[in-house]
Amino acid sequence: MIYHINGKLISKSPTEVVIEAGGVGYFINISLHTYSQIGTEENLKLHTYLNVREDAHTLYGFYEATERRLFTHLISVSGIGPNTARMMLSSISPLEIQEAIIKGDVPLVQRIKGIGPKSAQRLILELQDKLKKEGPSTLLSAPINNTSRDEALSALVMLGFNKNAADKAIDTVMRTAEGTISVELIIKAALKSL
Repeated sequence: MIYHINGKLISKSPTEVVIEAGGVGYFINISLHTYSQIGTEENLKLHTYLNVREDAHTLYGFYEATERRLFTHLISVSGIGPNTARMMLSSISPLEIQEAIIKGDVPLVQRIKGIGPKSAQRLILELQDKLKKEGPSTLLSAPINNTSRDEALSALVMLGFNKNAADKAIDTVMRTAEGTISVELIIKAALKSL
């Protein structure tokens, strides 16, 4: 999988960009959410997802890794392809999509073009528990000055632990720690109690 592409922005439109990296121009499909975040940057880094089919290899790009994570959740649902997921991310913000799925808000999900009542119910049924487990904060942009505690919590959630349980375990570690403690030590100590 191509994890990300970092290079010179050659052209952009609301649905796609071309980035030149290493002498190669990459045509990347994007959502309106990503387009709104690009701005006037000359050099651009997009987190990517490569969709491989028999007849095509298609790159999808996302300004934030959290948007890509939601995209991969969406396409894991039967009947939701990459173009439908991109349409969803273009219709409402990733945070609104995640909150609607967690709350079971079928009417909001159904208002997205291409999503009928059955697809909306299937999305909620299949993703509600996964997204609850990750927590809504996974879609908020990470602060620039990430603390060791925040990084450890993020790592534990990515490993599959419940956010609340990981948070409590890290609190216990931080209370008993003397002085500053590295991210690695926080994670190791928290894992012992999870």
